[in-house]
Amino acid sequence: MAILKIAKLGHPVLIKKTNEIINLDEINLKKIVFDMSESMLDANGIGLAAPQVHLSYRMFIYRNPDIEDDEKVNISVLINPKIEKLSDEMEDDWEGCLSLPGMSGLVRRYKRIKYSALDINGNKISKEVEGIHARIIQHEFDHLEGKLFVDYLTPLKRQRIRGKLVKEQKRRA
Repeated sequence: MAILKIAKLGHPVLIKKTNEIINLDEINLKKIVFDMSESMLDANGIGLAAPQVHLSYRMFIYRNPDIEDDEKVNISVLINPKIEKLSDEMEDDWEGCLSLPGMSGLVRRYKRIKYSALDINGNKISKEVEGIHARIIQHEFDHLEGKLFVDYLTPLKRQRIRGKLVKEQKRRA
């Protein structure tokens, strides 16, 4: 088990578009997914994209909100995902991010989407989702595009969040 270091706002890895994974056998995918899962759970997150742990792979993991099991945590893996909106209907809700600890913002997202990707075994998967599930997918997908939830906020709100983060970093130093 390895707890990976999570990149924080301001790190260049968070604003770069990721690379598609061409050959799943070339990387130690199961170890990466296991380490990312341990890191996400350790940070009490519900999703974690590869760039957040300094990997330029087009993949992310998340706790699947559609699977409820009190006995275990259900983590889904999406490799080379694509998303499409299913309607123009949008909804606002609060989001946080492991790369911006303690910060949150009200973000407008599509209410219903369809995603397609590869699973950890290289099988093609596709699913229509809505609500929190759709929000998680869109949030993590944004990381693969070099975007953070703060990019959806007004400049004043972005500045306030950055100011709070700087204060927090100084406090921890």
